[in-house]
Amino acid sequence: MRTNVARQLNQISTFHSHPSKLLEIRLGGQNSRPSGRTQSTWRDRRNCIIANNSSVNAFTHISQLPPPSIKGSLSGLSVAVKDNIATSFLPTTCSSAMLQDFASPFDATAVQLLQKSGADIVGKTNCDEFGMGSLNVHSIHGPVVNPFDVSERRSAGGSSGGSAAAVAAGMCDAALGTDTGGSVRLPASYCGVVGLKPSYGLISRWGVISYADSLDCVGILASDVDTVKRVFDSVALYDPRDPTSAPVDIRKVTSEHVDTKIHSRGSILTGLRFGIPQEYFPSEMSPEVLQHTRNVITLLQSQGAVVVPISLPSTSYALSCYYVLASAEASSNLARYDGVQYGTYVPPPPGTDITKTSRVYAVSRSAGFGPEVQKRILLGTYALSADAFDNYFLQAQKVRQLIKDDFDRVFGVPNYFSDSHSRRVDNADTSSQVDHKSDLSSYVQDVLTVPASLAGLPAISIPTNRTAGQAMGEGSSEDRWPIGVSIVGQWGTDSVVMAVASALEGLQRE
Repeated sequence: MRTNVARQLNQISTFHSHPSKLLEIRLGGQNSRPSGRTQSTWRDRRNCIIANNSSVNAFTHISQLPPPSIKGSLSGLSVAVKDNIATSFLPTTCSSAMLQDFASPFDATAVQLLQKSGADIVGKTNCDEFGMGSLNVHSIHGPVVNPFDVSERRSAGGSSGGSAAAVAAGMCDAALGTDTGGSVRLPASYCGVVGLKPSYGLISRWGVISYADSLDCVGILASDVDTVKRVFDSVALYDPRDPTSAPVDIRKVTSEHVDTKIHSRGSILTGLRFGIPQEYFPSEMSPEVLQHTRNVITLLQSQGAVVVPISLPSTSYALSCYYVLASAEASSNLARYDGVQYGTYVPPPPGTDITKTSRVYAVSRSAGFGPEVQKRILLGTYALSADAFDNYFLQAQKVRQLIKDDFDRVFGVPNYFSDSHSRRVDNADTSSQVDHKSDLSSYVQDVLTVPASLAGLPAISIPTNRTAGQAMGEGSSEDRWPIGVSIVGQWGTDSVVMAVASALEGLQRE
């Protein structure tokens, strides 16, 4: 990866010396000569990446597109794109050896909408291979380092760790990630930025390389809620090419209901009822994280919010349900990468029985997929086998419905989309700790994020405040690291979730 980035940086330097070469690259089907001011901003953004990426490893490829000539709602905004979202002007590797040479012939819908809105797409970001992981260590480009303190080499979270780290390090204003079971919210919490997983079906998945189709969402990361909302408003549009895209009529009826019941009341927090699930405070949660969560709840109450205890009894089954379903879908989706039709081809060694296609495929798949991906493919293949299908996959689907029913029961807004259609959970681990883990600890942290994914609900992670002493690094090293709090809403209430997050963000600044 470092060789690829170095090569790109040299090319960027060439563009600086020969600005006429910028005209040879096409953006949106039009060529235009950028103004001197725009060109300077374009150069400054790339220089910022050059200065910071070597220590963080957030970017895998840097864009050489000229400054956007289109003026739109995102003009002046620099946006990075996760490496599993298709771009025609940059490689799309999914951080996997299987796709290390892949160049997409088209742009994902989300990328097209960014360009049409005038955003400057600065590059592709590192991620866990095919989006499978919670710590961003399963990547052919190497692990992403949390920019909060690079000297400790802590995990940035995953699988969208590169996107979160790029925002946290100031290398871009916003970034696209993907969230299957927490892959936007976890790194947002780790890196101290805002991360939104939207309602399932609101942002098009067309052009996103699939991990688990029924769970994958394109998410947004930025340093503040307002920037997240700007990007969300530009990309959350109906896409006829995506069969899972929420229809326009359902979007409209949900929006009207939310506007009538919530937004019309004035202050977003006054009188708004917040449910606190008792199942979301496991014994493994560290006292520090628990205290910060309680502080946020107290802050909400001080602004007139009504806090009520609730129960989501199926939560304890969510993690098992998620890994059965996600792995099963991954097994199906990744079956196409055989080295012949799709993916990197690795010639069989001499003496291999090439009369059986499975043996030929096995060589490429064993070399192309990393250990984490192989593990999930094996688990998913077993779950879909004839002997295990009823006991695992079908049971997991039933549990998923129970989880959806739990949320529908406690929310005061109906789900229009559904109706129609043993370690401490603590701060980021050091890279050395992550590399030597062989237990299930790296999966445990997903227990608080996968329920919203299984139910297809919007969820946003925003950083909580630190005291002055903690901000200056006093006390234990754990005290300094970011902590995020998650806000979850009913399907289609993304605007409410972001409004609450924005209000909370403003209160913490006071």
